[in-house]
Amino acid sequence: MSKQLPKRSEDYSLWYNELVKRAGLAENSAVRGCMVIKPYGYAIWEKMQRTLDDMFKRTGHQNAYFPLFVPKSLFEAEEKNAEGFAKECAVVTHYRLQTDPDNAGKLRVDPNAKLEEELVVRPTSEAIIWSTYKGWIQSYRDLPLLINQWANVVRWEMRTRLFLRTAEFLWQEGHTAHATDAEALAETRQMLDVYAEFAEEHLALPVVKGVKTENERFAGAVETYCIEGLMQDGKALQAGTSHFLGQNFAKAFDVKFQTKDGGLEHVWGTSWGVSTRLMGALVMAHSDDEGLVLPPKLAPIQVVIVPIYKTGQLDELLERIRPIQMGLIARGISVKVDDRDTERPGFKFAEWELKGVPVRLAVGARDLDSGTVEVARRDTKEKMNLPLADIVNSIDQLLQDIQQNIYRKALRFREEHTTRVESYEEFKQVLDGKGGFVLAHYDGTSETEERIKEETKATIRCLALAEPAEEGVCIVTGKPSTRRAHFARAY
Repeated sequence: MSKQLPKRSEDYSLWYNELVKRAGLAENSAVRGCMVIKPYGYAIWEKMQRTLDDMFKRTGHQNAYFPLFVPKSLFEAEEKNAEGFAKECAVVTHYRLQTDPDNAGKLRVDPNAKLEEELVVRPTSEAIIWSTYKGWIQSYRDLPLLINQWANVVRWEMRTRLFLRTAEFLWQEGHTAHATDAEALAETRQMLDVYAEFAEEHLALPVVKGVKTENERFAGAVETYCIEGLMQDGKALQAGTSHFLGQNFAKAFDVKFQTKDGGLEHVWGTSWGVSTRLMGALVMAHSDDEGLVLPPKLAPIQVVIVPIYKTGQLDELLERIRPIQMGLIARGISVKVDDRDTERPGFKFAEWELKGVPVRLAVGARDLDSGTVEVARRDTKEKMNLPLADIVNSIDQLLQDIQQNIYRKALRFREEHTTRVESYEEFKQVLDGKGGFVLAHYDGTSETEERIKEETKATIRCLALAEPAEEGVCIVTGKPSTRRAHFARAY
């Protein structure tokens, strides 16, 4: 293996970037600000996709696909949304290249091929989807309309980080239309719950469910709900959002429906999404100085078997390993037998540790003769010898234990890094010390929120749904406050 990873405690940012590259998840590309997701990274994303897609379909949603390009006039129809994304838009102005007469073998944009109307490369799809819904919705019989799309979006970024912030990224975006505000709100909350369940049950990431303040709200939404996770450096990461759009987009695109009693009303909307940022969350929440630590439910390879053999013995040993391999596969466990004869076992151990494979079996002829197998778990680095006779059941149980242990460890970390403070001084000390979530009273104004952000780089991550109302005074202005907010520095 190449030299050791940087240590998290010494340079968390460098550790993260190096780990993403060395574990084969992603790398920077020839296009500034864009990444290449490599096969191992994409395999994890596919597992996330499959799980989420099943959850969406179970809650009544269907997939569709809408254009990548949005005519500028459609994009600017909902003013707040257009304003919110204007600075991040990539715009297509021409539709043809031509040979450059002044530069042999080079091309230039054909000045005569200017588009009549510029096309925005979608930063999000509300505009194109709501303009389509106008043709799809006429009556209450057409509602609710529950659509999701898996797509790529572009938000121009120059300061990029693999998975966390790139100019182009992959995501899903749900867009739904309803007959009443109560239905739309119920959908918004339902999808927030779906995201939280996915984060906790599959990503093994405990999340705080909450609502965003006006400053942090999605452009064009009435309310933005979110799930917030905590990374090992004490910074928060928004892992998913669900927006109640009210009638804002329905009015902007004139989407009306005939009610049961013959009236004509604008529909109520929602939109919700998660992206490849979840890959960043997965790496940062659980991994260690030796490499990735993948929750078994999202690991492309759940068990790796490394044969331990002397020259000339490999083929015979592989035959004896095969029943173990097939038994695990039959149980629905993904297995890789590392039968490369070009690398030594020590190299293989380090490589699979770096790639975060949850369980490793080292199997030699002598082990098989004695009826036991050496099993190592990635999360705790424990090794144990398990009887061969019951190996499939043992490993199945072990994978479940690992999934739960990774979650419990992250939950313990969050609990240790959630602090209630009563003064601005204490607030700053905690942020600069152990970091994490800081629960503090604030007076509910945008000005105070902005001042805290400027002075401490901490933002209100959310007003947690589970946080009870509580009388207090704002840590900055001393004005009355009715509840605490979750503050943190964030990605």
